[in-house]
Amino acid sequence: MTAPAHPVESRPARLITDGLEPKNWIIAVTLLMGWHAQRLVGVGWGLEAALFSGVIPILLIKAGERRGHWGDRHVRRRQDRLVVIPLIMASVICGMALMLVGHAPSEMVALVAAMLAALVVILAVTVFWKVSVHTAVSSGAIAMLVIAYGPWMLVLYPLVAVVGWSRVELKDHTLAQVLVGTVLGAAVAVATFLALR
Repeated sequence: MTAPAHPVESRPARLITDGLEPKNWIIAVTLLMGWHAQRLVGVGWGLEAALFSGVIPILLIKAGERRGHWGDRHVRRRQDRLVVIPLIMASVICGMALMLVGHAPSEMVALVAAMLAALVVILAVTVFWKVSVHTAVSSGAIAMLVIAYGPWMLVLYPLVAVVGWSRVELKDHTLAQVLVGTVLGAAVAVATFLALR
């Protein structure tokens, strides 16, 4: 009697999950918001924000992955996220401190503060439940771009649904975890961003 075959992973879902991962959304939103805030000078601050909010966190995650602390860069196990999220928060706080010292545009500080606030909420939920960071970040990023650039940016929102589909299809999240991530990401980002910009 042969053992049952393992289900084949959906290649489109994997490409979407990897291509539209949080780091890529963070880099895009920090650069776009930087341009909106202060054109080329703002893009410089966007690069700084991208470094501390996207690049350094993914390097920390990959270093932990190489050492066997967690399985992959998406940190699938909820318990591992309780370690990873505070590491990311520390990097974001360092980046925001440099922005405050360097008198970055208030819109950029508000953006990074919104990302930090979302991390705090995600961490609190992660203590007892695994919420989707992919949909939280993508939803929050688009919501802040809508505030900055106008309602036409809503054309990007179907990408959040595509990201959510990929997470469910790969069995990394349930539909509920994806939906809660979508709502939390946008709600916390918008509230924080509007309060501080």
